Amino acid sequence: MRVVIAEDLLLLREGLKLVLAELDCEVTAAVGDPDALLQELERERPDLAIVDIRLPPTFRDEGLRAALEARRRWPGLPVLILSQYIEQAYVRELLEDAGGGIGYLLKDRVGDVEQFLAALRTVAAGGTVLDPEVMRGVLARADALNSDALNDLTPREREALELMARGRSNAAIAAEMVVTERAVSKYINRIFGKLGLDPSDDTHRRVEAVLRYLGSRS
Repeated sequence: MRVVIAEDLLLLREGLKLVLAELDCEVTAAVGDPDALLQELERERPDLAIVDIRLPPTFRDEGLRAALEARRRWPGLPVLILSQYIEQAYVRELLEDAGGGIGYLLKDRVGDVEQFLAALRTVAAGGTVLDPEVMRGVLARADALNSDALNDLTPREREALELMARGRSNAAIAAEMVVTERAVSKYINRIFGKLGLDPSDDTHRRVEAVLRYLGSRS
């Protein structure tokens, strides 16, 4: 897997390069600002971009803006966003691009090599990954903003939704919940029904289900 990194802190950037090398990924470029990121993406056309949300000059959301611009220029480019904090407004903006190949992880997850590799593979393959802590925050906020809809979901449906938002396939969800894939399909279809999502592309509906939980469509 060919990867471009955008991280302004040298130590973190070099650390990411070492971790990715251990995972047999080729880091084709590692840069520290959004303009350089877009230049390297144009030059390298990698399989995946790993981008820190906060990049120079203001260290607010330049990395996210560059990632969204990259997705505009190269539709479907897989992007894994890294952040030190849970920033739900940014999660929603990122997920509104329903083309797949999107991830949002807290930087602490990089130390869990197996989990990090799973996230890389999922995003590179066009899936969607949300950090477990981000998902818990989403659910908590949804409890306050959309309690009626949440009350319609059973605990098992909520569990399936959380795993779905973390990029798990139906088979992986079945394994973690210790049920059959057929049961998982039923859970997911009930989630879609309760959230009022009409039959359409399943990838889009999975992302839309998470967006509904972000609670800002009202």
